[in-house]
Amino acid sequence: MKYRILHKTAYRYSEPASLSQNELFLHPRETGTQQVMQSRLTIVPEPQYLHQRTDYFGNIAHVFMVQQPHDELAMSTVSMVETSSLTVTPAAAETPPWETVARRLAAHESPAELAANQFVFVSPLVTVSPEAMNYGRISFPPGTPILVGGLDLVRRIFTEFTYDKSATTVDTAVDQVLVDRKGVCQDFAHVAISCLRALGLAARYVSGYLETSPPPGKPRLIGADASHAWISLFVPDTGWVDLDPTNNRIAGESHITVAWGRDYGDVTPVKGVVMGGGVHTLSVTVDVAAQS
Repeated sequence: MKYRILHKTAYRYSEPASLSQNELFLHPRETGTQQVMQSRLTIVPEPQYLHQRTDYFGNIAHVFMVQQPHDELAMSTVSMVETSSLTVTPAAAETPPWETVARRLAAHESPAELAANQFVFVSPLVTVSPEAMNYGRISFPPGTPILVGGLDLVRRIFTEFTYDKSATTVDTAVDQVLVDRKGVCQDFAHVAISCLRALGLAARYVSGYLETSPPPGKPRLIGADASHAWISLFVPDTGWVDLDPTNNRIAGESHITVAWGRDYGDVTPVKGVVMGGGVHTLSVTVDVAAQS
């Protein structure tokens, strides 16, 4: 599938800001199932400094600075990508028992397991607590194939948690989401990752988009018209398998990957600092449209 993605973020200030410095993760990344045909970034007012870099995880980031008085800052990215479903997901029941996977990750004897091992540990926004372990263990009885357990975990989050945009902020802790059972895709991804890491499994946070308008006859997915987030679970001898707890499914062609990291903090779409500006208002527009 080919998609055109428009992502626009705009800040309006009550009084002129003298300086704005930001880091953006808005450029989709190349993967085995995704090709980036083009991606164009526009910033108004024009920055005095703009640099593109590749971060530790292989994501493309843009860093810029506006050093002139401005009462509005607008950042928009228009991207064209093509996704495919060429990767074959293994039969869940045929994947290794989760305990075997945890032991292999701890030993990290192969390059793939060594690379995945960094996603076993806690990170700034994903803690590991007894509560997360207890919630995760329900999906992982002894001997459970890892993908069977992973699919059951995202099913339970989808079933037992309520999608509520007003329930959390970017600072809401994983343990609080576990108590309240409410949040958005970012929160559900963090909960799933916390549960998996509590069991010694490797899970990473994926930031991206969903198709805005579903094909005829298919339901509209939760999280469209905004940045979306899901998780990626490491399965030895297969690689990373993307799971979407917000929609209870294996991520497919309609999931467009922008970046991945340990948690949301590694791949925040727009973050930065401003000097002056008074009170600001924020508006975000996302549109993902299939192209013929």
